[in-house]
Amino acid sequence: MSSLAGLRCEACRRDSPQVTPQERAELLPQIPEWQIVEREAIPRLERTYRFRDFLQALRFTNAVGELAEEEGHHPALLTEWGRVTVSWWTHKIRGLHRNDFIMAAKTDRLHQETA
Repeated sequence: MSSLAGLRCEACRRDSPQVTPQERAELLPQIPEWQIVEREAIPRLERTYRFRDFLQALRFTNAVGELAEEEGHHPALLTEWGRVTVSWWTHKIRGLHRNDFIMAAKTDRLHQETA
């Protein structure tokens, strides 16, 4: 499991720096199932998790929501029958911050614990 999962998010301001291309290259291998996608001209980390049914997917969605509240950092969540797509980015800076990689790792850990 990634050591990122053991870190805490830091409070971001509008002038907080986005991760550099070098930082992305160092952080992304620590969350290998995640992809960087661009939506609405904003880079985001995204991963889809698979489940047996809707109820299991919904339980995972709720657990991610609780984690997001604890950390004060909130994703976009799409819950469908048998899958949940999670997207992390930092709204204030309209891009990726180290927090997003931390939360992706924490989401992976949560998935392992609940699967």
